[in-house]
Amino acid sequence: MARLLAVRKKTNCFINPAQQSEVAMRTNFDVALLKLLVHEGGFVNHPADPGGMTNLGVTKKVWEEWRGQPVDEAEMRALSPEKVAPLYKAKYWDMVQADRLPHGVDMCVFDCAVNSGVKRASKLLQRAVGVDDDGVIGRATMAAVEALNSEEVIDRFCAERLTFLESLPTFATFGKGWTRRVAQVREESQILA
Repeated sequence: MARLLAVRKKTNCFINPAQQSEVAMRTNFDVALLKLLVHEGGFVNHPADPGGMTNLGVTKKVWEEWRGQPVDEAEMRALSPEKVAPLYKAKYWDMVQADRLPHGVDMCVFDCAVNSGVKRASKLLQRAVGVDDDGVIGRATMAAVEALNSEEVIDRFCAERLTFLESLPTFATFGKGWTRRVAQVREESQILA
């Protein structure tokens, strides 16, 4: 993954200046994925976690759907960032249209999509920017995001996310970690904004 980032940085110097921001936005996936994987950590199988067996944030169920076949614990333990990157790009980053979101906003919405689902992340973004929360990021949502500065969108989004997490019955078990994660994602996203 680090080598991929280095190659992309070198490649960007040959891009037409008019295309620079578009390319920078696309490569935010690599940065966001690296940050996400730090939060997600390695292999866990916590009995209170509704996701069950998980590695690098990918549940056994999601990995089986992605692979189209059953997988065992050994395969789950063997997951690597390179193996899970295409899944994260297709099922989460692309589904929340993160390439179209401003710097920083893309990362916090992506992180939430992985943690709470694409539809939930989309609805929380819509609430944060004051549009109907139908769970589909379309023109109205994008226009509302673009009408605000990124720092404000990030702050509002993270507040909505924390309110949602606090409403979950598993908050007593996982709330401290979730609260810390939202605060860290907010801080990391603000740096990128």
